[in-house]
Amino acid sequence: MKIGDMRVIGGRLFAELGATRLRPFSSEAIGKGAGGDKTYGIDKAAEDIVIAGIEALKEPLRIVSEELGVRDLLGGGPQVLIDPIDGSRNAVNGIPFYCTSIAVCEGGTFGDIALGYVINLLTGDEFWAEKGKGAFFNGERISSQADNIFYLAAYETQVPGGDLPKIVRLMSEARKTRCWGSTALDLALLAYGAVSVFIAPSASRSFDFAAGYLLVKESGGVITDTSGNSLDDKAAGLHTRTPLLASGNRNLHEAALKLLNG
Repeated sequence: MKIGDMRVIGGRLFAELGATRLRPFSSEAIGKGAGGDKTYGIDKAAEDIVIAGIEALKEPLRIVSEELGVRDLLGGGPQVLIDPIDGSRNAVNGIPFYCTSIAVCEGGTFGDIALGYVINLLTGDEFWAEKGKGAFFNGERISSQADNIFYLAAYETQVPGGDLPKIVRLMSEARKTRCWGSTALDLALLAYGAVSVFIAPSASRSFDFAAGYLLVKESGGVITDTSGNSLDDKAAGLHTRTPLLASGNRNLHEAALKLLNG
């Protein structure tokens, strides 16, 4: 599977789901996905498009998707980690901030992620990264923030009452803060240089950040858990969860860790 294959799938997603952008999707859950969250109609529609596109490649791959779970194609191969809709709650409430995230992992850990792709389903904007080749926005190479000012801090909270007190010192150092509700897009925007630091104190799932993980690293940023531990050797799979801290550069990251843990 190549970036070009992901972009074809992204084009189909935007053509079919982007046509209904800025309209709320049905808020009635149709089941529960393998990742443990509620499945909405838009989740299933997006997953069907992605999986059909992958199956059409006729390559030995292992699909690991939030809704479906695990499926081996032609005996299995590299893992394809899929979040069909990252920001489902935004989508069903008519909030225009959600995406599809796809990553290819050639081994069993996050350090083995070789390709990452995120498409904003409202705008059609594409972010992608290839290991060792850089990160890109609509075909133009991008870099994360180079200086050491906390211009904008983005965050995600699963349990606000428990999460917000943990991050208030870091948030207080930023000139602006945002909570948009899509981890994959948050990380893509950090790789783009629009976000200085991103924090998710509750554990995020592999699907949410696999593509963003490579985007951040290939753009020059740093991403670890909230204690500063590398995730390169952490297993990437259906049930992996970890809290996240991502920053535009090493100096920002060290300053953020001190604010979180000092």
